[in-house]
Amino acid sequence: MRAAVIAEDRTLEVAQVDDPAPGPGELVLAVKGCGICGSDLKVVNHLPIGYTLGHEFSGEVVAVGSDPVGNWKAGDAVCALPLVGCGNCQYCWDTLPVHCPHMEMIGTGVRPGAYAEYVAVSSAQTFRLPEGCGYDVGALVEPLAIGLHAVDTADIAAGDNVLIVGAGPVGLAVALWCHHVGARSVVVSDPVAVRRESAAQFGATGIIDPGAEELSPAFERLAGAPPDVVVEAVGKPGIIQSCIEAAAHRGRVTVVGICSGPDPIIPVFASLKELTMTFPVYYRHQDYAHTLAMIDQSRIDPAPFITHTVDLDGLPEAFEAIKSPTDQCKVLIRP
Repeated sequence: MRAAVIAEDRTLEVAQVDDPAPGPGELVLAVKGCGICGSDLKVVNHLPIGYTLGHEFSGEVVAVGSDPVGNWKAGDAVCALPLVGCGNCQYCWDTLPVHCPHMEMIGTGVRPGAYAEYVAVSSAQTFRLPEGCGYDVGALVEPLAIGLHAVDTADIAAGDNVLIVGAGPVGLAVALWCHHVGARSVVVSDPVAVRRESAAQFGATGIIDPGAEELSPAFERLAGAPPDVVVEAVGKPGIIQSCIEAAAHRGRVTVVGICSGPDPIIPVFASLKELTMTFPVYYRHQDYAHTLAMIDQSRIDPAPFITHTVDLDGLPEAFEAIKSPTDQCKVLIRP
């Protein structure tokens, strides 16, 4: 099959690779849609040459391995968690494969990803797409599930004032779910004008340009009070401390951005406010299920996330382009 693999210079190149075969409990999908994730731009520098990225995907079942979990057949339209657990530990039994000590992730380091014509997935972590949910939207379930898990972990509820720092796809997914649960104010901060200005279509009630205003006074001007919850959706050093300083006393700070380097904070700022801080990681099985149910019921509309589409041959150029801020939100690959 054809796949976009990591080249020697850490760009992507399209190459011929072996077709995946389904192992026990696995399915092979013909990839119909796969999003480019911001985390891919980071891990591309650390993964083996020749590896295939891509963990936000949907596809059509083309092969079923032995002993699958569920009744799967060729032609089923699906999406899947890119997490493969051992299936024999408490975390896997609790449908929390992200915490399995033997977890392998598709497209981020161990198992080949979906920047390809085909991808192998765990049948236990696969979901049928609802009727009327196309493959493009099916590929958005993964980033939407990240946003949902962040909102759930932060215990965001109706009436809350929420500040979201970062208007990339994850920050906008958080905004969408905050609006869905009835948050009173959903204010999004981002230095890139086109990103923050797009936030309104995902439920934001206000926006902040952090280059022109400080977070705390700007938020209070828009919402009339400090934020009950601050969500960090950037993943760069220094942002967590800014979130702590902006949060209301006895408020919550939830860190969904992934920062892989040192990020010093001043704990006394959080202590004096008696803040609760949480660090959600990825998603749970039920986050996928709930996201698909809300799509099926037309309770959420994720289609505006997709701003650009490319085929496999156009992926290497598109991958390089999004390393700099643009007007793009989610770039979708249709292999």
